[in-house]
Formats: sequence, structure tokens, C-alpha cells
Amino acid sequence: MNQRARDRTLGRRLADLLWTKYARLPASRNDYSVTRDVRIPMRDGVELLADLLEPEGTASGTILVTSPYGYNMVGAAMTGGMFACRGYRVVLVRCRGTFGSGGTFEPHMRDVDDAADIVAWMRERPWFDGRFAAHGYSSVGFAAWASLVDPPPELATAVIACAPHDFGAFVYTGGAFLLSTMVEWSFVTTKQDKPILPRMFAVLSSRGRIRKALAALPLTGAAEKLMDGKAPWYREWVGRRDLGDPWWKRADLSEALDRVRVPVLIQGGWQDGFLRQTLAGYTRLADRGVDAGLTMGPWTHAQGGAEGARVLLPEALAWFDEHLAGSGARHRAMPVKVFVSGGNEGWRDLPRWPPVTDERILYPRSGGLLAARPAGTGEVTGFTYDPARPTPTYGGAFVTQVSPGVTAGYTDDSALASRPDVLAFTSDPLTTEVEVVGSPVVELGHGSDNPFADLFVRVSEVDARGRSRNVGDGFVRLGPSAPQGVVRVELDAVAHRFARGNRIRLVVAGGSHPRWERNLGTGDDPATSTRMLPSHRTIDLSVSRVVLPVTRPPGA
Repeated sequence: MNQRARDRTLGRRLADLLWTKYARLPASRNDYSVTRDVRIPMRDGVELLADLLEPEGTASGTILVTSPYGYNMVGAAMTGGMFACRGYRVVLVRCRGTFGSGGTFEPHMRDVDDAADIVAWMRERPWFDGRFAAHGYSSVGFAAWASLVDPPPELATAVIACAPHDFGAFVYTGGAFLLSTMVEWSFVTTKQDKPILPRMFAVLSSRGRIRKALAALPLTGAAEKLMDGKAPWYREWVGRRDLGDPWWKRADLSEALDRVRVPVLIQGGWQDGFLRQTLAGYTRLADRGVDAGLTMGPWTHAQGGAEGARVLLPEALAWFDEHLAGSGARHRAMPVKVFVSGGNEGWRDLPRWPPVTDERILYPRSGGLLAARPAGTGEVTGFTYDPARPTPTYGGAFVTQVSPGVTAGYTDDSALASRPDVLAFTSDPLTTEVEVVGSPVVELGHGSDNPFADLFVRVSEVDARGRSRNVGDGFVRLGPSAPQGVVRVELDAVAHRFARGNRIRLVVAGGSHPRWERNLGTGDDPATSTRMLPSHRTIDLSVSRVVLPVTRPPGA
């Protein structure tokens, strides 16, 4: 390489110090140098750019981070400086087509080959000691999973946070397009080449345009207008609805879960959009006997990269000290660490996920009651879903950044239960605390006069003042080929303690827009169609129920 290593600048020192204090990291142990714009050749002739951070003295190992977001001063401190200050060599690679790296940016489509080529390049460097770890959050975490699809012998461990391993399955969670997440991410990404302040202004000043695009049909045209044609990948995402299409195969890294053998720490949040794949990834590794750890906090996706960093990054550093540097110190009391929300909330160590639980069954009844006894034959209720006036999103585990009025995470969702296109069933006040840990399941005797229909279900907690707060959601897209009768909807996993005196609420609706695209009720492709028809739903309460996984009392 012709580039010359330079001492850490004053700006980097300040960013590293501020991030150390914010993330509550242990004190720095050494200084480090930076070599900018190192060129890494890919098999197709493209060259990626990277920054190499070299600690003073002997490095404890190499950490590979590959990002589509570039590395400004703060980003470099978060993803590289924090490790380089503590004895690790860090390679910060910029994804192809971003921030000076060659090629065309195709989100999540070239990561496997590029990861293999980066490792092949590292293997030939005189500074490489033969061991490296993969690390990343969100899309950077997806790139880390790509390093594990065909695990090289030099791979020692990985820490992956709030990231998918099967991008297509995420885009069509529950069978419908995740509208707000995919529109917002694409729009913000088209602005990321700007300096940080102009970029923030460009995004924030466009919130009204984003709201308009999310409400418009057809989906492709609305997004093209918003993004000025600068996000060609979005057209593919919204248009390729068959996940069996070979096009999506490049974005499916599930093979990593069956191949990796090194220790892996997986981190996530109960209100993060990648919640389901986070838990599925850990469970698959643990079932194979891989030395895997799982941490689940109370965060949304954005919060996990902010206040959540105070837990996730010290954990990552300790994991690398153990599994890359070989400190020999075991830092986790048990493999699983989860935050239990609700009354007396706090952290809990568990030997496995999901834990052993008992079932508590509640039954929706006429009059909006959620009861301990099932409904009788003939107890029926219903609602009408009109895609021209779609049921709105109130919080939940999804990824959102800038949509006005659409906030991810825990929120007051009281207004949702009072809508005419929503059914709500609420229990009597609880006589004891109820701790739910795992994935609740809702079974509904569902009928519709229109076979093109969605179901959105939610469990919330209602306090003594009548204010409701979401706990967990489930969604499924139905169609003419869907089985008739009882529809089973598995909700997002939760770890939540319902307080004594509060009530449990079940909400049933025909959608949650713009978190998911609306179901047009026609069978037409929402990417290209504007025609809409309502659906009139019937719920047979006699065969409907809610199954809650509740923890066993101590000593049981």
C-alpha cells in the first residue's frame, strides 16, 4: 500500500473520548494510527476503500467492519476507535458504491462475495496475525453475517446487533411489504453523500413529502417521485413479491446459521424491527451447540444505537476480549440476558431462549371482554377494513426514522382501541402480576367477504387510568389460498410483566399503515395499482383465544 499511517488527529481523540464517556466504556489502553483510503481489490476488478486503525504495540486481533454509511468522525469512534483504543486492529471498509468505493451500490446484494474478497486481501497483509472478528449493527451487521456464510478458518468470533440475516424475509414480514421502513431507509440513503448538517436538513425538511409518499398509490410511482429516481433498489424490493425469486437469494444469508462454529454474540431490542430474525438466529445457533450469547434490551432500532450502546458496546468489547484476545475471562453469567419491561422492570439472566413457560389462555368475548372462560357458540363480532382509510400505525417493533406521526417503540395506543375499524377486548383488573416471556399466539375464527385481507393483532397493557401501551404485535397477509377457519397469528416475542391492577388488552384490526402497506382488497399489485375494495370481517369468538407464555413462580 502507498498510503501512510498517520497519528490520530485531535478531532479523533476528542470523538473517541466523548464516545467512551457516553457508552460507559472502560478506559482506553493505548493510542492508535490511521491509514486512510486503503484499496481492497474485488474479484470483478472493483476496488473498495477502507481505513486501517493500528493500535500501538502488539494488536490483540483484527476486527472487520463493513458499512454502507461511511465513517465520519463520530461513526469512526463508534465502530472503530473504541476498539483500536483498547488494543485491536480495526479495518473499516466502505461498501461498494458508497463513499469512494468502486462499483454500484446494491443494498445487501453483493455482501457475501465482497466479504470473502476482503478476507482474502487481509490474509495477504503483513500485519495480519491470522485471526479476525466480524462486527456490526443494522446493515453493518448484515455485512458481518455475510462473513459467516462460508466461514474462513481465520474467523475467531462475531458480534452482530439489530440486524437481519434474510433481507427479503424482513422486507415482506408477515407477507406484506414493510412500507415506512423501506421508503424511509431508501430516501435517507439517497442523501447520505451530503455533509452531515446539510444531510440532516435535507431529510428533516422532506418530512411532509415522505408523509405524502407513504399515503399515495401506486407505491412505485410515489417513491420514485420522492427519491427522484436515485434509489433503483426500491423498485426491485416493492416489485419482486415472490421470495422464491432467485433475485432474493443473494440477500439470504441463512446458511451462515448452519455453518458457523465460532462463538457469536447476537444483540437486539424488543422494539427493533429485526427482533424476529435476531431471536431466530440465536435459537438456531444455540440448537446446534454453538457458543452463542443473546442480549435483548428495551430499545427501538434507533435507541439501540444510542442509549442501547451503553449496554451493547461494553458487551461487545468484553466478548472480543474473551474470544479474540483470549483473555480467558468469562463475562456472561448465562447465555441469555433479557430486559423485562413493565412493573419492576430490569435485566434477567436466562439459561436459554425461549425459557420454559406455562400457558395462560384468555378468550375474547362479546362486549369487548377478555375473559378466563371461552365464548359460547354463536358469539360473533366483526369490523370493516377500508383501504381508502387504512387503520393507522401506533408504535411497535419496526424501523422508522423521520415519518411524522409514525413513531416506533412503546407508545400510548389508547386511540387505536376506540376506532370503528378495530376490535378491542380488555380483561378485568389483574389480581396478581403476570409475567409473559416468549411469543404470544392469537387464534381467531376469522371470516371475510373479501379473500384479500390482512390481520393485525396486538397485546397491550391498560393501566388504572385507562391508558393503553403496546406490548407485542403480529401480522399476517391472507388470500384466496389461505386456509379457512381459525387463523393463527404469532406475535413478536416479549419479556413483559403486567402489573397487578392493570388489564390485558387484545386488539384486532385489518392492517397497520404505514408500517405495512395496505391491502388493496383486489389482489392487484400495490406497487402498480390504485384500485381498492373494502373487506367486511367476521370473528367467531367461540373458537378464538389468546395464548400467553407465562413464567413459573419461583420454586414451581
